Amino acid sequence: MPSHAKSSLEAGLVALKQGNYQTAIAQLEPIASSQSNATVSLQAQVGLVMAYARTGEVSKAIAISQNLIESNNPQVQEWATRALEHLTKRKKPDQESKNVETGFVAFENSTPDSPPDSIPVTPPVTPTLEEKPEDQVIETKSDETPPMVSLTRLKATVATPLPPPSAPLNGFMGSVTRTQAKLFGVIYWRQAQRARAWQPLRKPKLIPLRLLSAGTFIALFWVIREILKLAMGFINQTLVKLPYLEPLQLLYRDPTKLLLIVLVILIAVSPWLLDLLLAKLYGQREFPKDVLNTHSREAVRVLQRCCQQRHWPLPKLRILPMAAPIILTYGSLPRNARIVVSQGLLEQLADDEIATIYATQLGHIAHWDFAVMSLLLLVTLPIYQLYQQVSALADKISGKIWRWPVTILASLIYGVWCLLTGTALWLSRLRLYYSDRVASEITGNPNALIRALLKIAIGIAADIQKEEHTSWQLESLNLLTPVSYQQSLSLGTIASNLSFESFLKWDTANPYRRWFTINNSHPLMGDRIERLCQIARHWHLDTELHFASVPSKVKRQSFLLQIAPWLGIPLGLLFAALVWLTWQLAFALKFLNLKWIYEDWSFITGCLLIGFSIGTVMRINPFFPDIKPATVQTDDYLPTLLADPSALPIDSISVRIVGKLLGRQGTSNSLAQDLILQSSAGLVKLHHISWFGQSVNHQDLIGRQIIVTGWFRRGATPWIDIQTLETQSGKTIHSAHPIWSIFLAVAAQAWGAYIFLTG
Repeated sequence: MPSHAKSSLEAGLVALKQGNYQTAIAQLEPIASSQSNATVSLQAQVGLVMAYARTGEVSKAIAISQNLIESNNPQVQEWATRALEHLTKRKKPDQESKNVETGFVAFENSTPDSPPDSIPVTPPVTPTLEEKPEDQVIETKSDETPPMVSLTRLKATVATPLPPPSAPLNGFMGSVTRTQAKLFGVIYWRQAQRARAWQPLRKPKLIPLRLLSAGTFIALFWVIREILKLAMGFINQTLVKLPYLEPLQLLYRDPTKLLLIVLVILIAVSPWLLDLLLAKLYGQREFPKDVLNTHSREAVRVLQRCCQQRHWPLPKLRILPMAAPIILTYGSLPRNARIVVSQGLLEQLADDEIATIYATQLGHIAHWDFAVMSLLLLVTLPIYQLYQQVSALADKISGKIWRWPVTILASLIYGVWCLLTGTALWLSRLRLYYSDRVASEITGNPNALIRALLKIAIGIAADIQKEEHTSWQLESLNLLTPVSYQQSLSLGTIASNLSFESFLKWDTANPYRRWFTINNSHPLMGDRIERLCQIARHWHLDTELHFASVPSKVKRQSFLLQIAPWLGIPLGLLFAALVWLTWQLAFALKFLNLKWIYEDWSFITGCLLIGFSIGTVMRINPFFPDIKPATVQTDDYLPTLLADPSALPIDSISVRIVGKLLGRQGTSNSLAQDLILQSSAGLVKLHHISWFGQSVNHQDLIGRQIIVTGWFRRGATPWIDIQTLETQSGKTIHSAHPIWSIFLAVAAQAWGAYIFLTG
C-alpha cells in the first residue's frame, strides 16, 4: 500500500471512530474511487457506508452498498446485501432530516444466527446512572452496543489499529458470523448486556485480604532488612581487609527499628514521592476530569457517585503517555489517592469498559490494599531505574573484559528488584478478585469488565509487537496493572486462530492450574472471567464468554512427576527423621557413637538437599525428552496445544516453530528474561539458558527471523524451553536446559552429602 494511501486510510478510520464523519468522508472518498489497490478500495467503501449512514446521506450509502454487492468476495457480498436491506427499510421521509444528528450502529440487535430486523437511528447516548436507592442501582440504557464487530469501535475490537492488506475487511464487518470474523482477522465480541437493576452482592470476607496486606508489609520489611544487613556486613568486611581503613561502627548496628520507621514514613508520603517519580521517569501529567469525560462520561459519573457515597474527595486523575493500555492506583489514604491511566487504554476501550476499569481502582482504594502496593512501587521504582542506568552504562563500554563486571552488577540489581516485587505476588493476585467484584457491583456491568480485561491484553500484546520488546514501563509497573504483560503475550494474539473460551479453558478446567500461579503476579485470566460470569448469571444476564463446565482429566502421576523436585524436600525431611531415630537407637544400645555429628541438627539441611536432588534427577528425562523430527509440531499446531485443558508443563511437546525473535537489546536482556517468539499463531514466551563458549549470543538474533526448536509447555503462562535457535544463514545457538538441570541436581547432591557426613 502506498504511504499516502495508508496515511489517508488511517486518518479516515480515526476520524470515523471519533465521530468526525465529514472528515472521514473526505479522507476515504479518494481511496474508495481509486483503482490502484482493490483491497484498500474495499476497506474505504465499507467505511464510507458507515459514514454516509451516520450523516444522513442514506442514498449514497445505498449506492456504495449496491456496488459492493457486485464484489467477487462472497463475504463482502453478504455484508453489502444485509447493509442494503437495512438501509432500504430505514429510508423514510421523516428520517432523512434527522439522520444528520442520529447515530448508525451497524446491525445492532443482531444475533450470530439471524439477521437484524432494523438499523436503529437513535443517538448513541451513553447510559446514564441514576441515583442509587439503598437496595439497588437503576440504570437506564439508551445505547445498546451491537453484539457484532462495529466500525465505530474499531480500535477497541481489533488486535491491530490498521488491518493488514491480507484481510480486506479486517475490523469493518458490521455483522459477521464467528467463521467470517476469523477469516477477516476480526475479534468477535458478543457484546452481552448490562444489568438494568441489580441487587447488591453478598459482602465478601475481607479478612484474607487484610491479613495478606499486613503479611506483604512484613515480608517486604524483612527482605529489605536482610539485604541491608548483608550489604552492611560486606562493606565492613571490605574495609577491614583494605589498608589504612577502619570499619564503620554505624554499620554494626541493628537497622530494624530505623527501617521500620522509614517504611511507615514512606507510606505516608508515597503519593507525593510517586508523583515526582512517575512524572520524571514516565512523563506522568495531570488528567483533567473534563478530558476524561470526552472519553467516558460514565467513568466520571461512577467516580463522582461512589466518592459522594463514601464521603471521599475525588481521586486525583493522572495520565501516562503510553500506547499500552494500563491503569494503576497509588496513595496512602482515600483522600490522597491517585488514579493513573495510560493514553492507550482510553483509545482502545469503549465508554462502558473504561468505566468498569476505573471502578476496579475504586475497589483498591476501598479495600486499602493500594497503600501497601504504593510502598512497594515507591521502593522498587528507584531500584529498577538504577538497573536501567547500569545496563545502559554497560552497553557503552566497548571492552568485553570491562563490560562483564558492570553486566554482573546490573544482573544483581535486577535480582534485588525481582526479590522485592516477589514479596507482593500473593497480594497482587488476591486483590484483583476483590476489585473485579467491586467494579461489577458499582456498574452492574460485569460483561463490560470482561471485554475490558481482554482488550487490555490485546493492547499490551500489540504494543510489544510494535516495539518488538517489553518496554521498561510495562515491566516496572506490572505489579499494579489489571493485566500482566506475561499473560497478555499469547492471550492477546491468539484470537484470530482460537476463541477466547478455548484458550482460557485451561484456566478454568485444569485441576492443578493454581499450582502454576505461585510465581505469577496476576491471577489466571480465565478464573477471573469465570467469576465475573458467575456474577452476570446471578443477575440473570447473558455472559460475554461461555465456558464449558466439564473439568479436564489429568493423571495424578503426571502432576506428581511435575513437582518431583519439591516433593523430594518433604521426603528428605522424612529421611532425616529416620536417620535421627536410627542413630539415637544405635547410641542408646551403645552400638555406634556418631551422635556428636548430629547434635547441631545441620544434617537435616543435607537431607533436604539430597531429596531435592533425587526429585530433580527423576524429572529430567520426562521434562527434556529427545526431539525427533517425525514427532515435532509446527506453528500451525500451536493453537491446538494452547487449547488443551489437560496439558501440564511435564508433557514436553516437541516443537519447531518459525518466527521473529523479539526482546530487549543489550545488557538489560543479558539474563534472557525478555525473549519472545512472534509466530504466525501469535506471541509465545521463550526460556533460554546461555552456555559458555558459544560464538553467537541470543541478543545477536533479536529482530531476525529464526527457527525455534524446543519443548512447548502449557502452564499459567505458555512458554517454550529452547533447545536451539537457528537463523536462515545457518547460525545456531544451543540452550543448556538439560545440562543445567543435571548440574543443579549434582550440586545439590554433593552439598547435601557434605553436610550430612560432616555435621
